[in-house]
Amino acid sequence: MDNKNIIRELRVKRGLSQEELAEKVYVTRQAVSRWENGDTVPNTETLKLLSVLFEVSINTILGSPRKLICQCCGMPLDDSVLSREADGTFNEDYCKWCYTDGKYVYSSLDELIDFLADHISNEQFTSEQAREYLSKTLPELSHWKK
Repeated sequence: MDNKNIIRELRVKRGLSQEELAEKVYVTRQAVSRWENGDTVPNTETLKLLSVLFEVSINTILGSPRKLICQCCGMPLDDSVLSREADGTFNEDYCKWCYTDGKYVYSSLDELIDFLADHISNEQFTSEQAREYLSKTLPELSHWKK
């Protein structure tokens, strides 16, 4: 979906007029109109305000141009599983199970692999196979490259 349609849809869903949305994010009604017509895109600071107001990620507001994955466990991310900082803002790098309220849940890669291997193994994918797979793929994620 285009950015212009997303902003309009989120605004209408909240029952806000263009004027009311403009007041909440400190822009003019004309700016909101230009976003919804596809003439312009909100600047970075306004995107942050819209994200908080609508309780969706900036990625969602922009039409999900990037496919997000948790940089700790590799899980695909959408707004329902995104982590949050201590102030409640979204963190688009991690899922809510790996990073909660501004804190990392797993202190080591081994701890995460132990947890995941037990939960993703089944009759076709043994715990040993899961560990081998996770040991190869997880270190490629930015959190573990640090």
